[in-house]
Amino acid sequence: MLRAYHDMREANYIGADKYFHARGNYDAAQRGPGGAWAAKVIRSPAERDSHSKMKLSIGIIFCSLVLGVSSREWFTFLKEAGQGAKDMWRAYSDMREANYKGADKYFHARGNYDAARRGPGGAWAAKVISDARENAQRVTDLFKFGDSGHGAADSRADQAANEWGRSGKDPNHFRPRGLPDKY
Repeated sequence: MLRAYHDMREANYIGADKYFHARGNYDAAQRGPGGAWAAKVIRSPAERDSHSKMKLSIGIIFCSLVLGVSSREWFTFLKEAGQGAKDMWRAYSDMREANYKGADKYFHARGNYDAARRGPGGAWAAKVISDARENAQRVTDLFKFGDSGHGAADSRADQAANEWGRSGKDPNHFRPRGLPDKY
């Protein structure tokens, strides 16, 4: 790869960079799996990031054109989503700190309630985070308990508490007796 880079610099030919990139990757791959791995790692960060940036750009343009969403609304949505994610994190941190038996449904409802009050972006973030957490828990339960359905009922109850909070209902409905007022 270094030889191809030096040749590219020496040739200084406009538009030849793709050829030299391909040649460097080809030469490295010919050396075996280690060379192919090195070619993948060494490629420029701009080359790596361009694909994800392009997907994001296309997504934003698509949503703007099809859904008729202005950039100001996107900014507001993203701001609400960020604030909602912080609300979810705060509820999770409080749940871990409280370490109070039977309080998890309250913290699920409270995190979703606080996030949804931020607006559509917050409600979206709360749903995405809640669904991701419950889906991840189902996978880990499968490895931990097998196909026993051990965590399925708890997961459904968590999702009900999540929906309760997102719908704007009072999360104190799930608050256990004796939970310190701090929470």
